[in-house]
Amino acid sequence: MNAIIVNDRSYAVPDHPVVVITVDGGDPRYFRDALERGIMPRLRKLLDDEGSFGVGMSEIPSLTNPNNLSIVTGVAPALHGIPGNYCRLPDGSLELLNDPKYLRAPSIHAAFQSAGIPTLTVTAKDKLRLLLAHGGVPSVSVERAAGAGIPQYGIDDVETLIGSPAPGVYDPLASHYAMRIGLAALRAHPELRLIYVSLTDRVQHAAAPGDELSDLFFSEFDALLGEYLEEGCTVAITADHGMNAKHDDRGEPRVHYLLDILAERGVPVHEVVLPITDPYVKHHGALGGFAWLHLDPEQAVRAKEVLGGLSGIEEIWDREEAATVYELPVDRIGDLAVTAAADTALGRSREDHDLSQLHGNLRSHGGRHEQLVPLILSHPVVGPLATRFEAGTLRNRDIHDLALNRASGEG
Repeated sequence: MNAIIVNDRSYAVPDHPVVVITVDGGDPRYFRDALERGIMPRLRKLLDDEGSFGVGMSEIPSLTNPNNLSIVTGVAPALHGIPGNYCRLPDGSLELLNDPKYLRAPSIHAAFQSAGIPTLTVTAKDKLRLLLAHGGVPSVSVERAAGAGIPQYGIDDVETLIGSPAPGVYDPLASHYAMRIGLAALRAHPELRLIYVSLTDRVQHAAAPGDELSDLFFSEFDALLGEYLEEGCTVAITADHGMNAKHDDRGEPRVHYLLDILAERGVPVHEVVLPITDPYVKHHGALGGFAWLHLDPEQAVRAKEVLGGLSGIEEIWDREEAATVYELPVDRIGDLAVTAAADTALGRSREDHDLSQLHGNLRSHGGRHEQLVPLILSHPVVGPLATRFEAGTLRNRDIHDLALNRASGEG
């Protein structure tokens, strides 16, 4: 078997391990800063040895769930069905989109596993584990590593495999533990051919490029990258989204609370849905750069007028327009989609958001300004995607194509 077709895309079957790493919140600015200051020597050597560094785009909303699912399926949310971390379904219920029942497309890993090609997915955040495991993919999370195993590979206890207990999900080193799980599993089972490792953005929510915490994160990331390369892996690195400060020079959050604003102007709304919403409120307080409004059609024009006049609001699209512009499933989004400027976040009402638990000043994502992501490969880019890679028009959902079809010219 030379290639497998998944969601109308062809992926070559590798004869050695391929590792795809998604750096949650891994804005290209972090990598460029670290390279410029020499704190990622292994990545620098990779690039000097004919590796590739490009920039592409994430899905919008620029959030964890829709982008991880685009990365592992190779298609847009309109096809895989996950438009956010959270949404309002057609029946009016509000749901976290962590259950694989919401998926509408198979993953590349599930297709490979079904074909007898050994795969593994590792995530720091447990909210992704069931989605990544869908279709029989061996999967484990750092958040729930205690007592967990990977039975498909005879691993009874992940912490025993690593030799140390798993850190908490808010620990700055949780991402590195995820990388160590992938490494240890590969060393125990060299037959593994496709490994996916998804990190957490705890550090990126708290620290800008060049901050001490960021330097610690990327220095350790670099060391573990070197270990993957020493194991003979082809390595591909991308991100699910970037990250921006959403506060002023005094550290005060810049937030538009949409329910409050519309209520003051007499515009009734059924619901304001913030698709960034997830269990990790210490990261972002459920404040991000994207919101959906559910409201009656006769109120949409007035809501556009009110919100469109606010500094920091950049785009407002109707449902059908948003489905096309952002490639989202039309039945799982709001009547209006609203995006914010780079320095501005969107909230429901002031009383709905507790910012006292944040790791520091508000840094978040979700909009256009967090859409740029790195596309880093341990090899030159060849084949049909090479021109688009150089032009910067690829997306993170192309990363498996870039990694697996690196020399075959397929895809």
